[in-house]
Amino acid sequence: MDKKESRLRRGRQTRIKIAQLKVNRLSVHRTNQHIYANLTSPDAKVLVSASTAEVEVRNELAGKSGKGGNAAAAALVGKRVAEKALKAGITEVAFDRSGFRYHGRVKALAEAAREAGLKF
Repeated sequence: MDKKESRLRRGRQTRIKIAQLKVNRLSVHRTNQHIYANLTSPDAKVLVSASTAEVEVRNELAGKSGKGGNAAAAALVGKRVAEKALKAGITEVAFDRSGFRYHGRVKALAEAAREAGLKF
């Protein structure tokens, strides 16, 4: 079993539990260069999304070292996804870390989303 299979296995049980609860899900995916956050409804429709690949975020991160692959960029994405969700009328979500450890960029994104007003 390689690293990706292990991560997907860890994330599977979380997704099953969130599907049973029938709540909106804030899922996080990270790569070496970017971090992505999607807010999906129980019927698997993407309601809100934000990432470091967006033009506005890239412009804000321009000139900084690391650009999209650091905790500061992740915090910015967490804040943006929370603002978009609140604008869409969504206040409570279930956090799906997709098998990634709750540490570093994933933790920074989650804490920034909480500070911006999302509850999970």
